[in-house]
Amino acid sequence: MSAALPGRRALLANGLTLGLSLAALHTRPARAATVLRWASVLAATHPTVQMMERIARQVRDETAGAVEIQIFPAGQLGSSRDAIEAVSAGAIQIVDEGAAQFGQFVPPMSILEAPYIWRDAVHMRRALASPLLEEMNTPLVARRGMRIIGATYYGKRHITSGTRPLRSVADLKGFKLRIPEVDTFRAMAEAWGARPTPLNINELYLALSQGAVDGQENPLPTIQSAKLNEVQKFLILSGHVITPRLVAIHEEAWRGLNARARDALRQALASQGEWQDKAFMEQEGSLLESFRAGGMTIVEPDLEEFRKPVLAALPAKFEAKWGKGLWDRVAAL
Repeated sequence: MSAALPGRRALLANGLTLGLSLAALHTRPARAATVLRWASVLAATHPTVQMMERIARQVRDETAGAVEIQIFPAGQLGSSRDAIEAVSAGAIQIVDEGAAQFGQFVPPMSILEAPYIWRDAVHMRRALASPLLEEMNTPLVARRGMRIIGATYYGKRHITSGTRPLRSVADLKGFKLRIPEVDTFRAMAEAWGARPTPLNINELYLALSQGAVDGQENPLPTIQSAKLNEVQKFLILSGHVITPRLVAIHEEAWRGLNARARDALRQALASQGEWQDKAFMEQEGSLLESFRAGGMTIVEPDLEEFRKPVLAALPAKFEAKWGKGLWDRVAAL
């Protein structure tokens, strides 16, 4: 009997070892998710930020939690330029911004948000689905280490005023107009005779309420989500820019995703981008009456009067930056 004891001990020892090994398998922590931080200057109630949240949920579900997108709206991680620079450096992984903001890195990209370049939203979408965007993407990746992976409709930009109705271009003479920090917007304001005043959107409400600037220009849903209608008396339906908003990702972060995760992110951008575009257009359709009911005066100016001085100046002024013939090529798409 004593001779059988070592065998029994060995059996018990082996069983204990197996049990501990199985327990270790069950208690081993799951592999950490890949975290992508997405920064935006837009308010949390904006359709674009709602789209971002929907994308985050879809990507999480389709990758079984392997990719987590964290959303930072309302300029929490800095201004438009700060966020783009941070994505270029890899401190943030994703940013959404107006196309002209990327023109500081790849100059021809600013044409995508040039005043009066698009006939309508259909024209804009058709151009962005053409090889044009990928041609601009190549130098963006090479020079700044980030790539565009999606584009959405950001709406028609209109002027608001807190001081006078701006029924003609003559009314803009000396008008302190807040613009984004973009050279084409500055040139547009100067062509109108206005005084362009670059300012971060998160500082805009206070600047308007204190009279530091006379007015600003933005799409209707942005005016609403930033509550600019509370501090502006007039809405001038100038429709001077149709803006595509581009989604850029840090190149190393993109390459660090496996094929499944990349596909999930692209598909989520496509499907939720369609949702955002529809939501944006629905808001554009309903906000006019909402603003009017809230006390704003709606002004419908002579659009040709606003268009002429801009088109007389901008294409020639920026031809060296954009490339000879690019304006005509984009307009013809």
